[in-house]
Order: sequence, then C-alpha cells, then structure tokens
Amino acid sequence: MANRALLFTTGSPFSRIVRIVLDELCLDYERREEITTPSAATRAASTPTLQVPTFWDGDAHLWESGLIVEYLLANYAAPRQADPPLAKSLARNDFAWHDRLVAASIHTLGTSATTIGQMKWGGTSIDDSDYLAVCAQQFPYLLGWLENQLAEPGAGFQAGLLSVQDIALGCHLGYIMNRPIGIDLKLAQFPKIQYLLDRLNDRESFINNPILWWQPGVVGYAQDGRTPVYKDD
Repeated sequence: MANRALLFTTGSPFSRIVRIVLDELCLDYERREEITTPSAATRAASTPTLQVPTFWDGDAHLWESGLIVEYLLANYAAPRQADPPLAKSLARNDFAWHDRLVAASIHTLGTSATTIGQMKWGGTSIDDSDYLAVCAQQFPYLLGWLENQLAEPGAGFQAGLLSVQDIALGCHLGYIMNRPIGIDLKLAQFPKIQYLLDRLNDRESFINNPILWWQPGVVGYAQDGRTPVYKDD
C-alpha cells in the first residue's frame, strides 16, 4: 500500500467526502478509523484542529476536507470510467466563483448539521438553543438556493460530471437523514436535489463508503457493516 493514510471518525460527513473521492480515484490508503472522538491530546498528535479528516500522503500532511480534496484532484487523475466521470477540479475556469460559492454554501449546511448533532449529544437540542434554531432555519433556504443551481433533474452542479459539490451535498444530507437530530429536510419540496441524491446513493463509491447510523452508546457495527452495536447489547 502507498504511504497514504486517512484519520476519520465513522460518522463524519466531511471525512466521507474525502473517502468517496479517494474511492473515485482508486487510491489505496490506510484507514485510521475511530468510532468516537479520543482525548484532545491524542487528536492533537495528528492535527492542531483536533478534527477529522486528517490526511497523509508521503511528505504531505493535510487537514480540512475541502483542502484535502483539492490536493487529491490536483495530484491524481481518476482512472475509473464512471458515468458521469469525476470532475478534475473543484471549480471550472469559466465558473470559478459560482462553483466555489456552491461549495461554500454546502459546507455551511454541513457545518450547521454537525453542530446540531454534536450539541444534541451534549444534551442541548434545537428547542434549547436560539443559535441551533437558527442553524436549523438555514436548511430550507440553502436547499432552495441549491435546488435552483441544478439545471435539471438528474444533473449535478457541473454539467456532465460528478463534482465535489455533488459528493459533499450527498454526504451532508446523508448525515442529517441518518442521525436522530430532529431535522426533517422535507426533500419532496426539492425534487432535483432528491433525484441527485438518489443517483449518488446508487454510485459505487457511495455504496462502498456508506453513511452509518450513530448516536451515543454505539460502539461498533455488526458483520453487515451497517447495523449499530450498542455498549449494552
């Protein structure tokens, strides 16, 4: 195996984005997978952000999912003839600011969702916090705007390609739908996004890197790789 490794937690949607891109690029890597977050000192040995994903590739040591993905696209080409093929960069030359705006908006959606999830495990729900309530209020507005950026049902954010934006949206929506965090996305109101999500979930790289159900007390998964095992089981 190449001198390449990824540190990630099982349920992190940001890590899943990187895992799917690695899969699309057919790159081998050491999976440094954690079910739950370790101590700050342990995590700091890998990254000063205390967050995942963290990536090593030879002399390169990177963190933050967007930066890792840009590095991968800049240094590796996808050998797989998938339909549609993986985009070669985060942003197209003629649409650079628009593509980056879509990516930033999806990142905001993902950050709000994971913040709600993390706070819920700490005992604070949307009903208990004005800040979390505002985070939740973002979703229909963000989804409405993103819906309008998709040209037609089945299309991604970059015509004829699987973009990083497509992957990121699929991962963050999957996180929300597979965590008991009290969010109903009402995707029936966003048919182009729903169509895109269905197509993504049928793609090999998404199937190979599923989003898993998690909540406090989950310590692992059964042999099927998906069914959660609880501490008291």
